[in-house]
Amino acid sequence: MSYSLAGIDLNSRFFLGTATYPSPKVLSDAIKISEAQVVTVGLKRQLAPGQTTLSQSTTDGVENTFFQLLKESGAHLLPNTAGCKTAREAITLAHMAREIFDTHWIKLEVVGDDYTLQPDPIELITATKELIKDGFEVFPYCTDDLVTCNRLLDAGCRILMPWGAPIGSGQGLVNPYALRILRSRLPEAFLVVDAGIGSPKDAVTAMQLGFDAVLLNSAVAQAHDPVRMAEAFKLAIQAGRLAYEAGIMEAQDMAVPSTQVTGRPFLL
Repeated sequence: MSYSLAGIDLNSRFFLGTATYPSPKVLSDAIKISEAQVVTVGLKRQLAPGQTTLSQSTTDGVENTFFQLLKESGAHLLPNTAGCKTAREAITLAHMAREIFDTHWIKLEVVGDDYTLQPDPIELITATKELIKDGFEVFPYCTDDLVTCNRLLDAGCRILMPWGAPIGSGQGLVNPYALRILRSRLPEAFLVVDAGIGSPKDAVTAMQLGFDAVLLNSAVAQAHDPVRMAEAFKLAIQAGRLAYEAGIMEAQDMAVPSTQVTGRPFLL
């Protein structure tokens, strides 16, 4: 199941978020058992309200505690701009993340609605264009709108992260049709279902649709046993991808006997 993502060779198609876990140990154990090789981290939550830059003490705090745990996991860090509402704010945070976490990868999030946390497509595309010019590998968190996704690809993105449902909702894949259309119309893009995943069955469905990876946070972090749930998602994602590669039989309107009366054990 080895593949290349933005020039990095990976085996796992499970991208894991790192927020709202009961404890650092639970987070560490969840990352380990999930075998996730990409983990997301939000920089904005490290800043005090109204703070727009990181002091040396704040940087050291990130380095010596939470960031240290993530580094020890061996996973590739994918900083995000969660909580930003304008392109300018997201661009500023992305540059801070590159300096602190020493990576040009950025999961670009620009909120357009406080109720659904739906991405703002205009601000998202604006920020994407500038960040790509600045040398970032942009992983844009977007909706399942085909036109917006095409504009992001035109801006230089190689990876897209359309939502399955509003972030943290656990609703699963609310519009499988739109996701299926994205996969068929954008065959060259690396597509990651991000947000709204509720249970392992949602991850299986996403992978069977042909998506390249799944990113989730709340479904693991808020489970009664996050570590066991992380393992469950690992197995679900592996199974869904294997099924997609094996080729799933087409559904039939009528019954089709599985045992043919031919006098032979195999149809040759």
